[in-house]
Amino acid sequence: MGTEANDADGEFEVIPAVDVQDGEVVQLVQGERGTEKTYGEPVGAARRWIDAGAESLHLVDLDGAFEGERANADAIDAVIDAVDVPTQLGGGIRTVDDAVALLERGVDRVILGTAAVENPEIVGEISERHPESVVVSLDAKDGEVVVEGWTEGAGISPVEAAKRYEDLGAAAILFTNVDVEGRLEGVATEPVRELVEATDIPVIASGGVATLADVRTLADAGAAAVVVGSALYEGNFTLEEAQAAVDANE
Repeated sequence: MGTEANDADGEFEVIPAVDVQDGEVVQLVQGERGTEKTYGEPVGAARRWIDAGAESLHLVDLDGAFEGERANADAIDAVIDAVDVPTQLGGGIRTVDDAVALLERGVDRVILGTAAVENPEIVGEISERHPESVVVSLDAKDGEVVVEGWTEGAGISPVEAAKRYEDLGAAAILFTNVDVEGRLEGVATEPVRELVEATDIPVIASGGVATLADVRTLADAGAAAVVVGSALYEGNFTLEEAQAAVDANE
């Protein structure tokens, strides 16, 4: 996936999000069902971002994230078949078998959230079979990792968790600040900076990006990449503008 290469060559990547609920692309506000705004079908969205220059895609089965089992497999499979850029997929991946099946299906990296918090060893088990394939999703609210669709606190800080998963073989950390997610009100960079300083694996930032300045700020904080959803779908800026703003800043 792109972030591994980025970490090696120092380039920051802007990764479009394709979040799927009931077979459609949506964006939620702070991860809450009922707040969604829809943006058409997944393959069309994926092709749009690739045509705009995306070097990888961030796919999420939102129903899977909430229900604990994959619910949009057909829609996700269609995207995987339609694109030729690396993909990372999260949402409802709960077992080693789930993850391995997806990796062998053609996903480049699996994103584990609740499963990794509940059973950290799963990260090592998958990584042994498919090195550099696990991204651990750490969603934080008020400085605490939260799970189960952001509804339950895990009793651990993002930095403590990131160090644990790095030791277990995680390829990257996907860090979402729930306090700012989906609100288009800007990012909080200090938690990102703390994670970057605490670990040697890439940190992919997510949540709250509303402006080109937000993208630049996350790059300056040391993130290897940023996942952007609402701001791209709402036309706050284009993918090309976002990548250019960071490249010009380097």
